[in-house]
Amino acid sequence: MIRYDLICVDGHEFDGWFSDSAAFDEQSRKELVSCVHCGSTKIEKRLMAPGIPVKGNRKTEAAKPMLASTFDPRQQKLIQLMREVRKAVEENAEYVGNKFADEARKIHYEEAEKRGIYGETTTSDARALIEEGIEIHPLPVLPEDGN
Repeated sequence: MIRYDLICVDGHEFDGWFSDSAAFDEQSRKELVSCVHCGSTKIEKRLMAPGIPVKGNRKTEAAKPMLASTFDPRQQKLIQLMREVRKAVEENAEYVGNKFADEARKIHYEEAEKRGIYGETTTSDARALIEEGIEIHPLPVLPEDGN
């Protein structure tokens, strides 16, 4: 398999996987390769740097996070909305750290003042809260969070 960085006539960038170089050429000639953003079949390969392995006795650089990017404006808008939601929660609610489940229960059972909170909890604690009828919602995970 070979991966190519591709670009359409409108400048949209994306990648494609092919069994070999000839497969790309044939599929492109038959207009079977199309832009994932606009559907154009006028596609070209972009200049790519070869992947050269590092010698085994060299020091490796610290791992750098790789963020996938997209040029789909709808996806970009969704990510921006997720950022706005998270920012609104962080500005208007109290951060309780890893005591989220305990604080949510106290608020639900009126043992603490009613207020917005956010923090961390385990998956099992989150399930338990939901089973108790306590309404919770996860904050959106953003691309810059490193997933």
